This record gives sequence, structure tokens and C-alpha cells, in this order.
Amino acid sequence: MAIRDGLLSEFDHEMVSTRQTLERVPEGKGDWAPHPKSMKMGRLAGHLAELSGWSAAIIGQDSLDFRPPGAPPQAPMVMTSRGQILEVFDQKVAETRKHLAGASDETLMKNWTLLSGGQPIMTLPRIAFLRGFVMNHIIHHRAQLGVYLRLNDVAVPSVYGPSADEGKLG
Repeated sequence: MAIRDGLLSEFDHEMVSTRQTLERVPEGKGDWAPHPKSMKMGRLAGHLAELSGWSAAIIGQDSLDFRPPGAPPQAPMVMTSRGQILEVFDQKVAETRKHLAGASDETLMKNWTLLSGGQPIMTLPRIAFLRGFVMNHIIHHRAQLGVYLRLNDVAVPSVYGPSADEGKLG
């Protein structure tokens, strides 16, 4: 089995749960955060939508500079509406599927570099970035968004089994 086949099935599974979580982000709560040090809900939802598309850069480029010298840093995505964030998410997921479906094992094992201001932050095989900085990162922030939903009395979707809102636990 090609590496991409295992990644695609995992990616597809995680994106279903991620979309279901984003579908529940309440309108008008973009500035809400549980603590002053916490990311605001609109930024967190935007970050989830962005993360779903990072694979295209990881597979299609040799590196990515978040703060390229002589250019403004990439602007973070902030949710303006649920429809906007779902549209971006769906577009990024489709782009990622296309890139993953065409990636060879050789491509996935080739090193990729994350930079800031022209300086390397780290270099790892593409597969490590895809698993750590895309999949695991999405899972982490999806769980964080689930806590935000709970604190706003919004039903948390089932992810790996029933949630307290969608079936009996235990």
C-alpha cells in the first residue's frame, strides 16, 4: 500500500469530524474566548480551516516561510460567518485531497522546511509535517473548539464515539 492511501483514509475520517465541529460554531461569537490568553473562537475556527489546506504547500513546495523577508507576514484567517469558514474549509480539504492523491512515497519521504523570516525553523520528511503539523494539529484545535462549544452550551458532535450530547457514554 502506498503511504498516501493510509494518509488519505485518515485525513478523510478526521475531516468529517472537523467539519461537523465547524458547523456548530455559533454566529456572532467570533470574539468569545474562555480566557484572555486563549485564541478567540473566530480565529480558532479560521485556524482549523487554514490547517486543512497546509498539505498542499507541504506536498507542492520544498518549503514555506510564514514571515517571508521583505513581504508582510501571512494574515491569519478569522471567521466572519459559519458559511464563510465552511466554504474555505471545503475548498482546502479538496485541495489537500488532490495533492495527497498524487503524492508518491518518494515525495512524502523527501524533506520539507518550515521557515520564518528566511530562517529555517525545522526540516523534516513531508510525511512528518503532514501527520504532526496538519493531522495532529487539526485534532488538537478541534478538541479545543469542542471545549469552546461546550462552554457556550452548543452540542458537541461525536468524534471518536458518542459525546454527552449525542448518545449515552459508557
